[in-house]
Amino acid sequence: MSSTETYDVVVVGGGPGGSTLAALVAKQGHSVLLLEKEFFPRYQIGESLLPSTIHGICRLTGATDELLKAGFPVKRGGTFRWGANPEPWTFSFSVSPRMAGPTSTAFQVERSRFDKILLDNARRCGAEVREGCAVTEVLEEGERVTGVRWTDDGGAQREVSARFVVDSSGSKSRLNQRIGGHREYSEFFRNLALFGYFENGKRLPEPNRNNILCVAFDSGWFWYIPLSDTLTSVGAVVRRDLAEKVQGDPEKALQALIDECPMISDYLVPARRVTDGQYGEVRVRKDYSYHHTSFWRPGMVLVGDAACFVDPVFSSGVHLATYSALLAARSINSTLAGTVDEEAAMNEFEARYRREYGVFYEFLMSFYDMHQAEGSYFWEAKKVTRNSRSEMESFVDLVGGVSSGESALTSGDEIEQRLHTQNREFASAVETIADGDTDNWAPLLGSSVVREAMTESSKVQMHAALGEDAEEETPLFDGGLIPSADGMTWVRAAAD
Repeated sequence: MSSTETYDVVVVGGGPGGSTLAALVAKQGHSVLLLEKEFFPRYQIGESLLPSTIHGICRLTGATDELLKAGFPVKRGGTFRWGANPEPWTFSFSVSPRMAGPTSTAFQVERSRFDKILLDNARRCGAEVREGCAVTEVLEEGERVTGVRWTDDGGAQREVSARFVVDSSGSKSRLNQRIGGHREYSEFFRNLALFGYFENGKRLPEPNRNNILCVAFDSGWFWYIPLSDTLTSVGAVVRRDLAEKVQGDPEKALQALIDECPMISDYLVPARRVTDGQYGEVRVRKDYSYHHTSFWRPGMVLVGDAACFVDPVFSSGVHLATYSALLAARSINSTLAGTVDEEAAMNEFEARYRREYGVFYEFLMSFYDMHQAEGSYFWEAKKVTRNSRSEMESFVDLVGGVSSGESALTSGDEIEQRLHTQNREFASAVETIADGDTDNWAPLLGSSVVREAMTESSKVQMHAALGEDAEEETPLFDGGLIPSADGMTWVRAAAD
């Protein structure tokens, strides 16, 4: 084994979360080593992005200009055949006044290209990136993580010491077991996804040609994501007790689900499934909605899918990965600079990350409840959640945040009542749009569950665009921290 190297931060995993954090920490002048087990470009699922990732977080890292040059399809929002109304309806990002104009769009991306752009940007920012390097062990001294042991692309075992280790190795992470706690899976979203890629499928009419299309059907829902003029990602999400529908030959199973959904079947009439290259396989994902009960310990932090993931109907995966990376980078930068102690900085990271995850979780519960068919899995899953007191109490902990100190979320009954109110607001707003009043977005923005899901994303975008000219923020939690003017660290709020 070669001699131990030393860095300020070691990042495990080069996906969007890892590369974003590496860039943000390296830009502050700290030494960063990023270890990625694969060689980029490589395949990854999760192709639909949100505006705050592109115009907020990637603007802070310096990657936005490269993304704009890449020619990815421009996404203006989402189109849904969902709920009681049989006609599709469209949600536009421009519903938010704070995302109006050129920042009210995102991209549909081929993750092999998108992730490489972010990884190369981390290199440009000063991070040392080594590919083909698999981390095998976390090193500790007492209660503190002090580094990792890893195997390089030649098979040699090596060690590196660091003041912080960041686990951004994704949903299959094994390192997160060393953080303490355990992974808890959602009973509400305990689903299976079966997906593949198609050439020459139909497109939505302009100006929504590149929107993500989500279509509910009896067994679940489909995503339909245009990745280019001809390539489309198509996937079916079904509940776990319908697992027999995804067993056996994956291609036949996917086609059978497509046949169940008239709208998706129609869009794929002229299409053929891709059968070679990185998109040639029909893939299955399961149990992909979860959260870890701890997000950090001294010297180590989880970001992205290593920490949590929620059902993908609103494309929150890359958003949560990059947003958590921004939060963790602020905490690490503040601690390394000696301006905020580690415990306070990391508690701020965890509280904010759990809050954002909880907002999307609650948003999605309201969205699923709009599907009114008594026999649908949305309704059945909702009943299961309501009838399980322990699950509801676990949900309260989830949306409240273990260390956030929030006291409003105190009982399952209170959560259920709040969800009922949000569901009515959201369903009423959607009915207005689905009935054809597409020029009136006020009801949707007025829906509390939509407004809350958009709030933090809008703040990130405004901060990235305006810097010191952005409106002053207040702490999210009593005694909490706020972002610095440049968005790179935490600072104490000024006393009144």
